[in-house]
Amino acid sequence: MKPLRIAMIAPPWFELPPAGYGGIEAMCADLVDRLVARGNHVVLVGVGRNGTAADFRTTAVPPEPERMGESLPEVVHATALPAILAELDVDVVHDHSLAGPLLARGRPEPTVVTAHRPVTGETGRYYRNLNGSVRLVAVSDAQRAQAADLDWAGTVHNAVPVDRFPFRREKEDFALFLGRAAPYKGIPEAILAARAAGVRLRIAAKCREPEEHDYFHREVEPLLGPDVEWLGEVDRDGKLELLTAARCLLFPIRWDEPFGLVMVEAMACGTPVVASRRGSVPEVVAHGETGFVCDDDAAMVDALRRVEELSPDRCRAEASGRFDVELMAARYENVYYEVVAEAREVAVSLPAARHAWLASERGA
Repeated sequence: MKPLRIAMIAPPWFELPPAGYGGIEAMCADLVDRLVARGNHVVLVGVGRNGTAADFRTTAVPPEPERMGESLPEVVHATALPAILAELDVDVVHDHSLAGPLLARGRPEPTVVTAHRPVTGETGRYYRNLNGSVRLVAVSDAQRAQAADLDWAGTVHNAVPVDRFPFRREKEDFALFLGRAAPYKGIPEAILAARAAGVRLRIAAKCREPEEHDYFHREVEPLLGPDVEWLGEVDRDGKLELLTAARCLLFPIRWDEPFGLVMVEAMACGTPVVASRRGSVPEVVAHGETGFVCDDDAAMVDALRRVEELSPDRCRAEASGRFDVELMAARYENVYYEVVAEAREVAVSLPAARHAWLASERGA
């Protein structure tokens, strides 16, 4: 098939690739680079500076991670898209932002939207209102099952460039929590489970926004002690060093997380995952092989004591075989070709249908 011309819309919070926290942005940057390496022409539309192999257009919104979750940066980012896209000659638009898809209706080229959030509640209603104007891609089958009536084009697991992740068989005697300071991530649960198992815990977590600071001081700080080390947010090098050295990644989520890229990052480093049975976890972690999928706190404590039974080589092989960015890029290409073909069929059929209607009217 001929190379594709793709406009890739990033969220407005971080430059690509992100220096530290930013799972969606890291996935988007890796996807862009691999699509370009596969011969496609990609124009990245984002904020700040461009660190990818794609051509770049900026929406002139300053990257402000501390405002993540606010509506205005999203909306201003989105309103810059029509003028930018009007100057591009692309086959498909791939949007990772939240507000951007609002402007897709009537766009001449088809729009693919990766649903990075749960598709329940208000978010589900939002995506449902977009049916007919965009095609959605789920990041897990668990996420897609939450709203089977949405206009899904496929399921594509998030992925990482496995060969760029360091691998280490010999682990140090600590478990790692890596994420953000938010109730649904389960930091207190991680502390209590590690303490009950007699395992030292290191916590590397984004804590920038006011609600994150409040949560840390209220729920996390009182639980810290000599067996629990708070590291705060770490950069990419620090993250890889921790993931490579940890005896396991502790992932005690308290919500149905659509994917959880950090699980794949851990496995790429040869580090097993101990996680709650929520969201995509059973899809990502092979229980008893690349980690333990736990139904309750007692099972998590037991799993923390047993992680040395698991093979770092098996974890690495699973990441390489199922969650490498080359696979993700190929699967997204398949989605692009499908939606482009569908759009062209509609473009051809509409004039034909209009001609048939006019003929019938004249005959009447």
